[in-house]
Formats: sequence, C-alpha cells, structure tokens
Amino acid sequence: MASSTVTSAQPERPPRPNLAFRRLRGKRSPAEFAAAVRRAAREIGERVSCDARYVGRVEAGEIRCPNYAYERVFLHMFPGRTLTDLGFVPRSSVRGRQARSTGESRGAGAPYETYDTRDPHDQHDQHDTHHPHHLYETHDNTEESDVLRRAFMTSGATVAAASLGPLGLAFDAAAAERVARRAGTGEAGALEEAVRRIRLLDDRHGADGLYRRAAAPLRTAYALLDAGASRQATADRLYTGAGELAISVGWLAHDSGRFDDARSHYAEALATARMNGDAGLEAHAFCNMAFLARDAGRPREAVRAAQAAQRAARPLGSARLMSLLALREAGGWAGLADRVGCEQALVRAQTFFQRGPSDADPEWMSFYGEAELEGLEAQCWSTLGDWPRAARHARRAGDLQDPHFTRNLALYSAELADDLARGGRPDEAAGAGMRCLDLLGEVQSSRIHTMLAGTARVLLPHRRAADVSAFLDRHAALPRPA
Repeated sequence: MASSTVTSAQPERPPRPNLAFRRLRGKRSPAEFAAAVRRAAREIGERVSCDARYVGRVEAGEIRCPNYAYERVFLHMFPGRTLTDLGFVPRSSVRGRQARSTGESRGAGAPYETYDTRDPHDQHDQHDTHHPHHLYETHDNTEESDVLRRAFMTSGATVAAASLGPLGLAFDAAAAERVARRAGTGEAGALEEAVRRIRLLDDRHGADGLYRRAAAPLRTAYALLDAGASRQATADRLYTGAGELAISVGWLAHDSGRFDDARSHYAEALATARMNGDAGLEAHAFCNMAFLARDAGRPREAVRAAQAAQRAARPLGSARLMSLLALREAGGWAGLADRVGCEQALVRAQTFFQRGPSDADPEWMSFYGEAELEGLEAQCWSTLGDWPRAARHARRAGDLQDPHFTRNLALYSAELADDLARGGRPDEAAGAGMRCLDLLGEVQSSRIHTMLAGTARVLLPHRRAADVSAFLDRHAALPRPA
C-alpha cells in the first residue's frame, strides 16, 4: 500500500546551506553569477543553462553535487579548487541515498544533479525545457550497477530488432536482479556494442532519426563510470566506451545540424580521454572537433584541433589515422583560403594513406577508405572554389563507395551536384541531385538536406532546362526534416 511505502522510507535530512559557494559568488547577484557560469562554459566548449534559480538551489544546499558538465565549468572558474572546496560533497555519498517514491516531486531536496543530454527540441516533454538542470535523480547503490547493465543489454536488443527503433533505456529497478554493485566485463561489452550499433545505423540511415534516442545510452554510460568497476582493465574499457559513445552521439548531433550539442558531447569525450590518459580517444575527439569547427565556420580552430589530434595520434602507429587527421587539417586551411597550407596537408594525407592499413588502425575508422579520402579532398577544393577539381574528386568518391554506406553515397552525390551546379554544369548537377534524392528515402541527414537546398538555389536560374526543372520540382516536394 502507498501509505506503508511512505512510512518505511528514511526521512529526508534538511539541506545544509553551501556557504563556501555563497562566498565565491561574492558581491555579484545570483543572475550575474549565473551569467559568469555560462560564459565560463562557453570558454571550454561546454553548454549549461545556468540561471539565478540554479545558483539559489546550490547555495541552499539542495544540489549537493553538480553533474559532470557543471563540475568541469566550476573547476574551470576556480582553478586549483576541488568540488569539496566549493562546498559540494563527494559523488559517491549522494549516489547511495534512497530514491524517493515516484509519486513525489523529483525537484525538491534532490542531492544529485544528472547530466541531461535530452534534445531541447523534443516535444514529448515541454515542461521547463530551457532549464535541464532542474531535473534531478538519485540512485540506490544496491541496485544501480545491475540496473545499468540490464538497461544497456535491453538497448542493444531493441536496436537489433528494429534498426530505427527507440534507443531509450528503461530503468526498471523492480525487475533488476540485485547481484553486483560494480560494473564488470558484461557492462563494458554492452557499452562497446551500443557504440557499434549506433555507428552502423548512422552509416545506413543518417543521424536525424537517431540523435534524440541516443542520449539515454550516453547517460547510462556515464552512470556506469560513476558506479565504478571491479577491475582496472574493465574501468579502462568503460572510460573508452563512454568516450566513444559521447563522440558517436556528438556526431549524430553534428550531422543533424545541432552544432552546440555536438560541441558539448565532443568536449565530454575529450575530458573522459584525458582523465583516463587515453591517447586514442583524445585523437578521435580532436578529430571530430576539427570537423565540427570547419562546418561551424571556425576554420582556424579546425586547424588547431586537427594538429592537436595529430600530436595525440602520432605514438599510436596508425598511418590511416594520421591520413584522416591531415585531411581534417586540410579542411581548416581551405576554410582560411590558404591554398598552400591545404595542398601540403593533402599531400601528407595521401602519403600516409598509401602506407596502407595496419593492426593499429582504430575500430571507429571503418568508414575511412579511398572513397572518404576522395570525398574529403573534394570538400577542400569546393571550399577553395575550384569547382571542376572538386567535382572530379566527388565523382570518384561516389564510384568507389561501398554500397553499405548509404549515407555516404547520398553525401557524395549531394557534393557532386553542388560542385557541378556552381561550376556551370546545370544538367549534370540535376542528374547527380536526382541520384541523391533517390537515396533520401533511406537516409535522414539535415546536412545532406542543407546541401541539396543550396544546390537548388544555384540551379533556379536554369529551371527552363527539363532535367533541372524535374530536379527542382522533386526537391520542392521533399518533406522537410523536423
């Protein structure tokens, strides 16, 4: 009965004000301090929705331990201090508190703030969507690890059963077997499999239908890290798996046009890599950050991130990885209109690529072959305005691409269409655009839709041509991505 459940629960201790945090705010108002927190977050590539209410809850002691995003921001704001110095309690001490019954408000008196990766555009929950830090969650240590393991196992089965089925995880504490308190090889393996499945689905279908559902596995991954592992080797696998999952979710955000979300996820992965001394994960995170910076119009940042990735990757012994990272650098130089720098980086990329694959090549690079090399070079020449050369490489990329990578086939067709259109070959551009449209029934990518929209605008003056008119009409009839 409900009444017996309530009486059996341990009474909540009144929150203790966080006086240390209040002293750090000084003479600034809560709103002014919240603005400083948001500025500090932007400085390190993080995104938090801090406001005066959040500051008040921290100072009142209602938030006893911040989530990982806020933790990084606070430690950046107050270098040399620990969370304890800031008046917070260790994460382990709040994680073990009894969870309240589901009938109670989750906002009041919650000691632990979760890292919320929900899509702010998700319409399923309109309540206070601008303030994700108002969501709180506690865990019971006696159930936590097994619940997380079962959640991951369930997620993998769901994805296997329906390629675009929900990836969300249900934390069914009542059904969980209470066996282990720490993560083991089963959880590590399930996490690694979740990363593989998300990559596979992205290769086939694009990011738009996946991003919102991939946030739940990511939250679970970092909760697994917080639960701890029975062995160091397992802990290392969990750190690497969580970081790789953060990159995969970041890429889904990137490809679906959510650049701020992508930047936050990549920063999460980079922090995870550095905490665990994982050079391979660090190189991967910087690689994707360089790609994002290029697409977001920050070419100098793209160059620096790509160079940082190369420094991290050099000891790993993978020539193919170094080739890809040189291409990321080339894309940054192209964005800076530095043709010489771009050409030098492209030569390095080709030289490394010709050394061939090796056992040191990371698993996540399965997409990188000659087709991707040609496609990325095409993007460089397109950025530099050399349309004929760009079209030549984009055409070759499409010819070389494995049909398994449906999204990349659509991408190369869209790139070719745009290069041909801007190079003054409208009929050929319309044909390439049609081939891309043929693939969009299987692929959901805002990035490709945006490219096709740009091509359509370039082709508008040529709409009297039959092929161009057919492409424009079919493109206009496309359902727009949500």
